[in-house]
Amino acid sequence: MTLLDANLSVDFDGDSLDIADIRRIAEDNVQVRVTPAALERAAASRQQFEETVRAGVPVYGVTTGYGEMIYMIIGTAKEVELQTNLVRSHSAGVGPVFAEDEARAIVAARLNALSKGYSAVRPELLERLALYLNLGITPAIPEIGSLGASGDLGPLAHIASSLIGEGYVLRNGRRTETGPVLREHGIEPLQLRFKEGLAMINGTSAMTGLGALVHARAVDQIRQAEIVTALVVETLQASTSPFQPEGHDIARPHQGQIDNAANMRALLTGSGLTVDHATLRQQASDQASGDVSRTDVYIQKAYTLRAIPQVVGAVRDTAYYVGGVVTTELNSSNDNPLFFEGKEVFHGANFHGQPVAFAMDYLTIAMTQLGVFSERRTNRLLNRYLSGLPEFLVSTGEPGLNSGFAGAQYPATALVAENRTIGPASIQSVPSNGDNQDVVSMGLIAARNARRVLANNNYILAVEYLAAAQAVDVSGRRAGLSPAGAATYDLIRSLVPTLENDRFMADDIELVAAALSRGEFLEAATRSQITLR
Repeated sequence: MTLLDANLSVDFDGDSLDIADIRRIAEDNVQVRVTPAALERAAASRQQFEETVRAGVPVYGVTTGYGEMIYMIIGTAKEVELQTNLVRSHSAGVGPVFAEDEARAIVAARLNALSKGYSAVRPELLERLALYLNLGITPAIPEIGSLGASGDLGPLAHIASSLIGEGYVLRNGRRTETGPVLREHGIEPLQLRFKEGLAMINGTSAMTGLGALVHARAVDQIRQAEIVTALVVETLQASTSPFQPEGHDIARPHQGQIDNAANMRALLTGSGLTVDHATLRQQASDQASGDVSRTDVYIQKAYTLRAIPQVVGAVRDTAYYVGGVVTTELNSSNDNPLFFEGKEVFHGANFHGQPVAFAMDYLTIAMTQLGVFSERRTNRLLNRYLSGLPEFLVSTGEPGLNSGFAGAQYPATALVAENRTIGPASIQSVPSNGDNQDVVSMGLIAARNARRVLANNNYILAVEYLAAAQAVDVSGRRAGLSPAGAATYDLIRSLVPTLENDRFMADDIELVAAALSRGEFLEAATRSQITLR
């Protein structure tokens, strides 16, 4: 990725696009550019392709059709007709369309795959996709219809339809016909020539573009889960012993575990509530002398307080793996056939989405466990026998008249159960296309599943954030919070007041969940001079 100084543009060269680039393009609408080298490679690939076909070498989709021999020659009227028909016939997606940022991520992923220079598309096609991103012309892409085997054929066909002036684009989040929008910008629809329709739709860019966004947001969610976890650890006056570096950096050096423990130490720095090693030693002495009033609390046998680096660290390691898979796929040629200088035509199956499908399912599993961990900590806060705080965090002197957070726990528990029903999509192969696609990846479904778990987790975490702030209030421990804990508490209270008496709770949860989705608690930690890994 190259940043042009003035505009912070993202360069597409087919080799160095990363997930952060995708996020900037999708969410911040930064300008993009296809590098001159990528355009030169595309032109050379196109020339090689045309020479190969003229030499009479069989090429799938050109001298052979999609099942039948068609014996086409470049330059005939049938050249455009074949590609146009291919795009039209596969523009069959159904259901809701992807949000604008998701659709932009998908377009960007397709552009970089083609920029690699092995797909034999003309440079004009790359420049048109870049123009779409720069002008904010966003294809309306239905979410349902990809098997993830011959690539994301259906979703990508809807992008290709917009290139030829057909189908729909998004305007203010709603579908509108493409033709009038292109005319407003003075853009002539493209005529797709041999291989270009096939190259546009035959790839993994829908699952990969969406997967890049889901991964980036999952990493933010993991960090925000760590932030509220630290606030709970403080409020329950738990021990910092489980986070000491030796137990992770030396004894069990999984990178995610090391990083989580480091984050917990950073978040708890300056806390006047947590218990350090000296205090634990004193507690052990008190226990020997018969004073055991707080010893078992400090020793913190509950795994939701003691096994944080081990559990959340494993979630982190999963995210690290997924990020590697998605980054590799973003910088891969994933259509068919491919053309390499001086080599025979590669008729393979790089369009198959199995690597991304597995990765997205793995992320779904890990993020489901993140939600489980959060809900169990909320349960601990609400149970007076486990927290030492008023039952359900009722702050008034009449707990029998108020239910406190009893009802707020229900959606968190329900969403944990719902997340557990979202099984792996990558094993759900259903042969299609006359049994030619006899093993399919369902990679886009896997990416959508992971996205769904993230959305559910925002609510689960929102309940924990609210309960943690309420626990601070009912315990009177605000003054002892660390800088990070105080910043987190203050942000919660800027959104939602203390629960003095029972009130309508749904709005509270929605407000905090929305703040989580925007990464506001991560920003608050950053403002308090906390840098999280």
